Amino acid sequence: MDKMKAFLKRKDIEISAKRYGIDALGAMAQGLFCTLLIGTIFNTLGNQFHIGIFAMAVCTVNDTPMTIGAIASAMVGPAMAAAIGYALKASPLVMFSLIPVGYATNLLGGAGGPLAVLVVAIIAAEFGKAVSKETKIDILVTPIVTILVGIFMAMLIAKPIGTAASYVGNLIMMATELQPFLMGILVAVIVGMALTLPISSAAICAALSLTGLAGGAAVAGCCAQMIGFAAMSFRENGVGGLISQGIGTSMLQMPNIVRNPRIWIAPTLASAVTGPIATCIFKMTMDGTPVSSGMGTCGLVGQIGVYTGWVADIDAGLKTAITGFDWLGLILICFVLPAILSIVFCNIERKLGWIKDGDLKL
Repeated sequence: MDKMKAFLKRKDIEISAKRYGIDALGAMAQGLFCTLLIGTIFNTLGNQFHIGIFAMAVCTVNDTPMTIGAIASAMVGPAMAAAIGYALKASPLVMFSLIPVGYATNLLGGAGGPLAVLVVAIIAAEFGKAVSKETKIDILVTPIVTILVGIFMAMLIAKPIGTAASYVGNLIMMATELQPFLMGILVAVIVGMALTLPISSAAICAALSLTGLAGGAAVAGCCAQMIGFAAMSFRENGVGGLISQGIGTSMLQMPNIVRNPRIWIAPTLASAVTGPIATCIFKMTMDGTPVSSGMGTCGLVGQIGVYTGWVADIDAGLKTAITGFDWLGLILICFVLPAILSIVFCNIERKLGWIKDGDLKL
């Protein structure tokens, strides 16, 4: 046992919730962002704003014209796997060998591909790390072990994991359709809190393929955290803090939350209000990429996702036009209400003595 512990330590193989549930999951979200999300943005610029470089076909694959956005989106599996390898501190040979593993796993996992990639890439990376630099023919052994283990595991578990993830996501979306008020609160609060915690709400939404009305509630919850913290801490952090939290991440407040958890109450209450407003009044849906559901106002990705969903619905004949009511709901839910509600709740907490000057200082 001691020899095994020493070996794992030497190979930097750390079997822990932090390494796999925070580091790897967060890195996977970055892989998603750099491929699928950026590809979606490029396609939107090309299709809706007729920007030539994003609308033209760069190449043809199996008789299908591929734009820059389509190429970027197609690389989501390899990018996620390589990002996970990076988070697990894998050697270059292991990291590069994860590229085909991620591609195969994402395809086999179907709609729940991201979760399958997370699990399979972790297994393949750790096996690759275990044999890395242990032989004189490392350049052969490490890629062979990593790819074979990864592809075998993908063939074995990717489809069941993907199916299970899709089932859970569909269950959440179905429950939101049946109980929009209650589920609007739950989804908004849970996904919003996940966004602020050092885990990835975007990866969670992607893994569960969370779209539709539930996706809209998730967007509302994430925006409440980001815009909420940005607005209520403006007096202490100024314009820089407003931008870094409002279109960056509310995760910047985690050290302050650890010191005084009560500062988290205001934006969380705001998400509990905006969630059901999104689901019951404006019926805001996320019909774009699932990962956008967990991005909030980060780079305005959540709003772009909602917009691309509107466009897709129009193209599919499910929606006749984007209305002023749609825009009103998007602006109120994503920007105006989170700011107002969080400031109001924060001021109440300040009067109660729960929040003091400096508690929100970045």
